[in-house]
Amino acid sequence: MNPALLLLIIAVPLGSAALSVMVRSRALDAVLLTAVPTLIGAVGVWLLVALSDGGVIAHSVGGYVQGLAIPFVADSFTALMLVITALASLVCAIFLITTGEDQYRFVPALILMMLAGVDGALLTGDMFNFFVFVEVMVLPSYALIAVTGTWRRLGVGRTFVIVNLLTSTLLLVGVGFVYAALGTVNVGALARLAAEGRVTPAGSLGFGVVLTALLIKAGAMPVHGWLVRTYPNTSAGMMALFSALHTKVALYGIYRFTTALYPERPGWDWALTGLVVLTVVGAAISAFGPERVRNVLAFQMTAGVGSILIGIAVYTQAALAAGMFYLVHHILTMVGLLLTIGAVEQTYGTGAFKKLSGLASREKWAAALMVLGLFSLIGLPPTSGLWGKLGLVRAVAASGQGQAGLLIAAIVTGSLITLLVLQRLWANTFWGAPMQTYHPDSPHTGRSEATELPDGVRIRPRLLVPGTIMVSLSVALFCGAQVLVPITQRAAAGLLDPTRYIQAVMGL
Repeated sequence: MNPALLLLIIAVPLGSAALSVMVRSRALDAVLLTAVPTLIGAVGVWLLVALSDGGVIAHSVGGYVQGLAIPFVADSFTALMLVITALASLVCAIFLITTGEDQYRFVPALILMMLAGVDGALLTGDMFNFFVFVEVMVLPSYALIAVTGTWRRLGVGRTFVIVNLLTSTLLLVGVGFVYAALGTVNVGALARLAAEGRVTPAGSLGFGVVLTALLIKAGAMPVHGWLVRTYPNTSAGMMALFSALHTKVALYGIYRFTTALYPERPGWDWALTGLVVLTVVGAAISAFGPERVRNVLAFQMTAGVGSILIGIAVYTQAALAAGMFYLVHHILTMVGLLLTIGAVEQTYGTGAFKKLSGLASREKWAAALMVLGLFSLIGLPPTSGLWGKLGLVRAVAASGQGQAGLLIAAIVTGSLITLLVLQRLWANTFWGAPMQTYHPDSPHTGRSEATELPDGVRIRPRLLVPGTIMVSLSVALFCGAQVLVPITQRAAAGLLDPTRYIQAVMGL
């Protein structure tokens, strides 16, 4: 493959966004929303096969000297992220087309532009351009989060905008500090400086600012409040899309930049361990509070961020591989759950505990999907969550580090608390008496009366197709984990030994 073709992974969604704006056709928008992520996912699969020997391909834009040009790089980790983000984008696009949200003006173009930003952030080998592509990803989200124009969504959209603008400023300042201290923000050049032991304390301090910004964007505790307040107050389809892309790109950046700058476990691993424990356990406990399904799932999203960060906290190949596996599992599970409850909201008009009950007997397909998805969050078979959490526990135990016991206790405690939280969610929505509808002015009594919903009120099967795809993949990953594990192990090995990455980027 000609490395210059990597640019097409960014150019195709950008060009498609422009085409969607110029040609107003719902049919064309539907084709673009599904075809573009399908194409990107197919390229990602091809890259996984082509780079199965641990290889790296890179292209310097404009033909400038390596180290000065803007590099675009693909290795196993990049290819894996391209595949899983494209898959999530495709499934969310199908859901948005089914619900009709794609009909809002500019929504297809904004989603395609966001996907271009995601792919650019995954492919770039330069910290500054990572910042640029993150902005390309976030900018369309300012409109997408409030796409229906309701006052509530406009309000949470303001919070989303303010937090992301401030965090992006912090990220840019951190990148500037790194450049001032080390003379480059090229990831390959930074990895070579680290291998030679030339990363100065000032450079580490600058990276600390970058890491702080990425942790905020990832939604780790205690800087998670913006996420759990804004995500549940947009539509279910948009929440699923954001959960699969935004936080995961930030986590990708944390994995990529930390391993480039620190050939061995950094000295601040205990601080990150404390943050991981706080995120895993604290988010699980916080999920007891909400009275709405998607608000509960937002806290579970935050808890998952903590689990993924265990890979960096432990900093062994096994731990990094387990963290990547958990990242894939978390995308599959969260998107599946969010789109399933989104189908419930589309049909019954609410996701609040007080207004839902008896769905298990009324919506058996949706109930089955929710059971499997909730099992996956807890870490129970037959879902990918079992191998995700077991992989983390085994990697932490094998590390023999002082904080291993604390991390394992956090994983187990978080799972037990999650079990109780999700039991409460199930009891309030899928269990209980048949759902009723209220008539404020009965013609017979003049008072409000409650009657059971008619049998005709049911979730349309096609609304459950996107959630079924993701939950089924979680079950498939339980049965075929051996397909993903070698990929994550190879990707982790490439992060800890960046020799081939440095050679590809620097042209050595």
